[in-house]
Amino acid sequence: MSGHPWFYYVPYQPDIYKALQELRRTEFAAGRYNPVIWFPEFPVGPDSPSPGPQHSSFEAALRASMQDGTRSILDMDRVSERPEYFAVSPLPETELVRLYGTTEPTHGMVEELLFLEDAERGKGIYIVLYKDGAPSQILFAGYSFD
Repeated sequence: MSGHPWFYYVPYQPDIYKALQELRRTEFAAGRYNPVIWFPEFPVGPDSPSPGPQHSSFEAALRASMQDGTRSILDMDRVSERPEYFAVSPLPETELVRLYGTTEPTHGMVEELLFLEDAERGKGIYIVLYKDGAPSQILFAGYSFD
């Protein structure tokens, strides 16, 4: 089986780790992860399914998802400067410039998810998105393990 992309847009905050953990808590509470929802749909919005958590903890959800992973942000538990399994890392500036012509891409620029073409399964990235020259959102994205 091949990996499945996941991605989320969250409001910008300078603490990427805090933003990651808040998103993980939100998605866990909503139950938007495998095996509760076999293949969660992205992007998440106000009308996205929200069956609630079916496990007692992140760890229990990860165990229940087995080798497939949760197919969601729950698989990412930390921030790393370099790509690592179970972590999100910044998309390198050279890649931002290559793909978008700038180190300050906007939401509209990244909607095609071009940066995921070379993404490795089980590793995540983040991109700070800009609006009117100021950080406005963080995009977290990656591919599931399966």
